[in-house]
Amino acid sequence: MFYIYSMHFELTEEHLMIRQAARDFAQTELKPGVIERDEHQKFPAEQIKKLGELGFLGMMVSPEYGGSGMDAISYAIVMEELSKVDASASVVVSVNNSLVCYGLEKYGNEAQKQKYLKPLAQGQVIGAFCLSEPEAGSDATSQHTTAIDMGDHYLLNGTKNWITNGSTASTYIVMAQTDSSKKHRGINALIVEKGMEGFTVGNKENKLGIRGSDTHSLMFTDVKVPKENRIGEDGFGFKFAMATLEGGRIGIASQALGIASGAYELSVQYAKQRKAFNKTLADLQAIQFKLADMATEIEAARLLCYRAAWLKDNDQPYAQAASMAKLFASETAMRTTVEAVQIHGGYGFVKEYHVERLMRDAKITQIYEGTSEIQRIVISRGVLK
Repeated sequence: MFYIYSMHFELTEEHLMIRQAARDFAQTELKPGVIERDEHQKFPAEQIKKLGELGFLGMMVSPEYGGSGMDAISYAIVMEELSKVDASASVVVSVNNSLVCYGLEKYGNEAQKQKYLKPLAQGQVIGAFCLSEPEAGSDATSQHTTAIDMGDHYLLNGTKNWITNGSTASTYIVMAQTDSSKKHRGINALIVEKGMEGFTVGNKENKLGIRGSDTHSLMFTDVKVPKENRIGEDGFGFKFAMATLEGGRIGIASQALGIASGAYELSVQYAKQRKAFNKTLADLQAIQFKLADMATEIEAARLLCYRAAWLKDNDQPYAQAASMAKLFASETAMRTTVEAVQIHGGYGFVKEYHVERLMRDAKITQIYEGTSEIQRIVISRGVLK
């Protein structure tokens, strides 16, 4: 089934100002040192602090709770501009906005918003979203982490894998199974604080891409989590996770879009400067065709991202649109970055030209927030209604 929406394609003056601010920040604050941070897996702590000061860590949160009160299109714009330069930094922005702040503002109670959401939205601290496990990645219903109801608290035990902001976060939203007989209806979402007894952080993952991102396994051994730290009613955790991930896919789609855009812009610049056979690469039709395909796919991905964000902003169902955006943008990022390396030739294979890093960063966008196969399942369910 297809729907016609009244969308405006022009960005507002506010959107344009936000885009310029994000673009300037990426060039002046993120680009210097990005190769070194990737090489040494260094978390961009100073840059993330400055992003918080700019209001980019709580973009869509109401000013009542310390946020910037922006719309989802602004968020998509910022994610694209940051990701053109440093996807390791942009994924922190994505997780804090889409998964942590959004979930707390939408489903948390007033006490939780005052205690946890405000400092997160103001960028004073950052958060982490803990769903994946060694045996429960895409299959979110198979939670082996348990939260046993002890009356006034839960006793949390288990392991979470691939957690962004694993060691740098202060607030963790953890999915755990309280009643296995209820299957997905027995899962709860709990707010866990760094420093709670029995909560330990494992070694940092040595990753192919987004190497500056802080990715760890987390271990919980008899961690006492107060009952007031449960988000929503008993058994609401699975619905919370699925609803939160829908918005997360807009962020990752926009990240993939940014990675593709960054690789494309570098390729255009290189093609105009590099000479071969007494011509610039830009004069060669083979290169022109590559750039044309890249530009077309990137523009299509951008429209899909904006459409999903627009639907979210206008309180329309956006799950299918977010999955379409995430699927297409992530695959565009892979195709574009591979072509960017090819256009750069041997220079594309060395770090100083950036495109090899963008190619490595692109791959994860096909995996996290649900693999490309998961997105196709979500899309086909909507198509076959």
